[in-house]
Amino acid sequence: MLYRLLSPALFAIDPEIAHGLALKALKVRLVGRPANVGPLTSTVAGISFPNPLGMAAGFDKDGEVPDALLRLGFGFAEVGSITPLPQAGNPKPRLFRLKEDRAVINRMGFNNAGLEAAHRRLSQRTSRPGVVGINIGANKDSADRIADYATMARAMAPLASYLAVNISSPNTPGLRALQDEGALVALLDAVIAARDESEAITQPPIFLKVAPDLEPTDIDAISRIAIDKKLGALIVSNTTILRPPLVAWDAGESGGLSGRPLKNLALQRLKDFRSATGGTLPLVGVGGIANADDAWERIKAGASLVQLYSAMVYEGPGVARRIVRGLEQRMRAEGFSTIAEAVGSG
Repeated sequence: MLYRLLSPALFAIDPEIAHGLALKALKVRLVGRPANVGPLTSTVAGISFPNPLGMAAGFDKDGEVPDALLRLGFGFAEVGSITPLPQAGNPKPRLFRLKEDRAVINRMGFNNAGLEAAHRRLSQRTSRPGVVGINIGANKDSADRIADYATMARAMAPLASYLAVNISSPNTPGLRALQDEGALVALLDAVIAARDESEAITQPPIFLKVAPDLEPTDIDAISRIAIDKKLGALIVSNTTILRPPLVAWDAGESGGLSGRPLKNLALQRLKDFRSATGGTLPLVGVGGIANADDAWERIKAGASLVQLYSAMVYEGPGVARRIVRGLEQRMRAEGFSTIAEAVGSG
C-alpha cells in the first residue's frame, strides 16, 4: 500500500535515477531475514533454493544489495552483468517505463563498475547465507570476448553460488552472435576451463542466459550443447528486440523490451526449450512474471526456478513475498507436496 502511494512520485522521476534511489534504500534495509527452508525448497543444479523465485540480473548490476534482496523474500539473487573492465554503458536516456503497457525498454549496455570493484564487494559476503548467482559479460570494445568471459569465470567462481553466462543482451553489438553453435561451444569450453582453474572450493554450476528471439534450429543447437557441456541450467529468457503491439508514447525506443508484453513470448520459449531438452536440464523462467499466477504457469510449463525484474517497478518491493505465498497456496491446492513435483506438470 505504501508503494502504491509513493509510486506516482517515483514515476515522475527519471527511471534511472529512481533505480538508483531504490538501491540506496535497499542498502539501509536492515529488517527481514533471508527465506528459510520450507515447503517451496528444492535442489536445482546441486544448489538448495529456499524458494524458486529470484531477482534477475540487471537490478543489482554491481553486487551492492544481494542480501537486502534476499531479505525481501527472494529465494535467490542474481547480480550483474559484470564485465572485466568498468564501462559507462550506452548514452542516456537509456531506460524507459512504458506505464500503459506495464513494460520497460532498456538499452543500458552492460554499465557497471567492473570486476575489481564487484569482487571486492562480493568477497565481503562469502560467509553469509543465501544463494547469489553472478552474471558475467564481456566489455563492448573487447578484442576477445571469449577471453573476457573466461577472466570473469576464473575470478568470480569462488564467490558465486552459480555463474550465469549472459550472451543474450541486445544492447552490446554482436554479443548475441555467441549463441551461434560454433561460437557457443568455444565460449563454454573456455568458461568451464576457467572455472575449473579457479580457486573455488566447490565449483559453481554454469547457467546460460539465452534470448527469446531464437529460431527453432537455434533452440535445438543450444539445448544439445548445454546438455553436452553439463550446464547447470538455461535461463529463458532475456529481453526481446521484437515489438508486440504497445500503446505507450515511448514504445518506439530501441533496446530490450521486458515486462508484461514479453510474457507470452518468454513462456513459449520456455516450452520450446523444455521440449528440446526433454526435461533433462533445469530451466529458469524469466520474462513478464508479475504475480503468483504467472510464476505458477511458468513452473508447470517446465521451469524449476523463476525470476523477475520489471515487476519490481510496477508492483513494488512486496512482490516477492506475495508471489512466494501464492506459490505455496497453489502447490497445496493442486496436491503437490514439493515444488519439484509441479515442474513440467502442465
